[in-house]
Amino acid sequence: MQEKKRLAIIRLRGSVGIREEVEDTLKILRLHKVHHAVIIDNSPSYLGMLQKVKDYVTWGEINAETLAAMIKKRGRLVGDKKLTDEIVQKYTQYKTIEEFAKAIIEFKAELSDIPKLKPVFRLHPPKGGLKRSKKRPYSDEGELGYRGETINDLLKKMI
Repeated sequence: MQEKKRLAIIRLRGSVGIREEVEDTLKILRLHKVHHAVIIDNSPSYLGMLQKVKDYVTWGEINAETLAAMIKKRGRLVGDKKLTDEIVQKYTQYKTIEEFAKAIIEFKAELSDIPKLKPVFRLHPPKGGLKRSKKRPYSDEGELGYRGETINDLLKKMI
């Protein structure tokens, strides 16, 4: 059995000319638009979905520091309200967003613990742009597919 990890998925390509089954999988993952990101675990069902949409997204293991920055800057409640430490304190046992993010990475908490928190993070295009092709896998000098820990560098450019 593999170790449980949190993965960040970012959609990099649009939906023109996309196969219907791939589009449906992206909808299940809640990746409706380019530069949207979600946080999932590495369960076999999610990994199977990632294999199906690997030509449209990039993913890797997110760390607590990057997740905290993403929640703080891009986390939104219904009504487009920002997530604050006070809201985290009100609905969870954690005092700050940083503690909450660390608990999420360690599987002691979930994003859904805070009611009305949107599960999708709307990110900016990366500062400095993408350095490679959006049509090739990361392992082959592209931007798509699995990129491991380097997903954190891309996320920091997009927050």
